Amino acid sequence: MYEKYLKRALDFIVALISLIILSPILLILSIVGAIVLRGNPFFIQPRPGKKGKDGKEEIFSLIKFRSMSNARGHDGKLLPDEQRLGKYGKFIRSTSLDELPSLINILKGDLSLCGPRPQLVRDMVFMTDEQRRRHDVRPGLTGLAQINGRNNITWEKKFEYDLQYINDGITFFSDLKIMLRTILKVLKRSDINRDGTVSDMDFGDWLLNQGKIDLIEYTEMMNKAKKILMDYDQDKE
Repeated sequence: MYEKYLKRALDFIVALISLIILSPILLILSIVGAIVLRGNPFFIQPRPGKKGKDGKEEIFSLIKFRSMSNARGHDGKLLPDEQRLGKYGKFIRSTSLDELPSLINILKGDLSLCGPRPQLVRDMVFMTDEQRRRHDVRPGLTGLAQINGRNNITWEKKFEYDLQYINDGITFFSDLKIMLRTILKVLKRSDINRDGTVSDMDFGDWLLNQGKIDLIEYTEMMNKAKKILMDYDQDKE
């Protein structure tokens, strides 16, 4: 009953009220972000969402506050993450304030408050069919993996938690528990980065680093991800 009829309505109501209450903070961060980062304060990126009737993940544009600058080196390439992530970026990441614009995605129906955290398209293509069952439900702003280690657990463990969320049955009380524990995590600013790294390693890079795939398979999957993103860009035009 909850998953089928009430979850979406509750998501919409909570997201709408939160956006109204937090609108002053959103406005301040938009202005400060534009000044500090010298440009658009928002970060918009395609992410795989819930599977459609054709059984394929529907791609949507996730909205967040941008935490890194677009600083480039002499060769025109973006500088490493640690050089582009300043005090402002570290602050909004550690406090999860960068996630606030994603409330708009919840209003639109791209996201739920709770569910498997939406990963990158280039992460999705490396997932097994079993791991991609995480996309049988709407992705969430937070989820079981986020309250059980977030970035300080392996990718495989993340997916185990995502599937556990689905397999155990989605209820109001399970979602409430996730939300309350998420608030505690945010207040403690825990599990932001993996082992002190600036940002989490992509799933394909992690598999390659662990020797679970070879360079040929890695390249094939990355090309597949590029094709999905190209099709998405064309559909938007």
